[in-house]
Amino acid sequence: MVEETRLSTKDFIFPLFVIDGINQKEEVASMPGIFRHSTDLLLKEVEECLNLGINAFDIFPAYPESKKDKMATESHNPDTFYLQAIHKVKTTFPEACIMTDVAMDPYSSDGHDGIVEDGKILNDETLEVLGKMSVAQAQAGADIIGPSDMMDGRVGHLRKALDNAGHTEVSIMSYTAKYASAFYNPFRDALDSAPKAGDKKTYQMDPANLHEALIEAELDEAEGADFLMIKPALAYLDVIRLLKENSNLPIAAYNVSGEYSMIKAAHEKGWLDGERAMLESLLSIKRAGANIILSYFAKEYAKLRK
Repeated sequence: MVEETRLSTKDFIFPLFVIDGINQKEEVASMPGIFRHSTDLLLKEVEECLNLGINAFDIFPAYPESKKDKMATESHNPDTFYLQAIHKVKTTFPEACIMTDVAMDPYSSDGHDGIVEDGKILNDETLEVLGKMSVAQAQAGADIIGPSDMMDGRVGHLRKALDNAGHTEVSIMSYTAKYASAFYNPFRDALDSAPKAGDKKTYQMDPANLHEALIEAELDEAEGADFLMIKPALAYLDVIRLLKENSNLPIAAYNVSGEYSMIKAAHEKGWLDGERAMLESLLSIKRAGANIILSYFAKEYAKLRK
């Protein structure tokens, strides 16, 4: 009766990985219990999750190197398997809320979120690619696009591109405070999307900075974001709280792959009670102020609460 914070399956968005092919299911080595699915098996996974009470999904594509180039042209190819998978999931399960990822790194031969020239990221030129990508995803059936690229001005550019294409109802969940973190490595394993050279510190945020997140939030809100996201979650609970107290927009937090894998690894070694650690971690994210939690634990949590 006196609990101040309560979790629900309605709080979650479940990240899913899709690959090309038929009847393909590959476990991500650094993320026990998480798989890459071909579209046919992805549909079964979504159906199972819907029956558990999970209604929102963030779908990420894993592409072979043969499909990647410097301009991420595959990202807006209408025949590409990722866009076809989005369309298939949305038409099969119209009640599901489908979120997509907007960034160049899954399709880039350089492994960066933007166009690389002479070792530097070209911000404004990248926006044109992201705009085409967003419109293609909206046309495929995305309800929410998630620009994870961290280019300056991208929220406003994408809002304009979507509106001009008639997708005024498609929401933008901006990766507002995305830090240059060590906790992303298992995700990059899942997508084979690590940078080929350099790092992402020139466009992701410095982990030392707190109030910079307020600047980013004000810009994203002014440009038309519908949600503000903090990534990672556990090492940045103070940032979640700061944005919650300073914005009226819904606050999302991404409980990232490294945070998931740490608990799984410690549990496998018998060092932690994995279930208790999972519940405590998720509760802390909600308690800090997140309205929405993107987490690889979503399905596991839902099974416990069924």
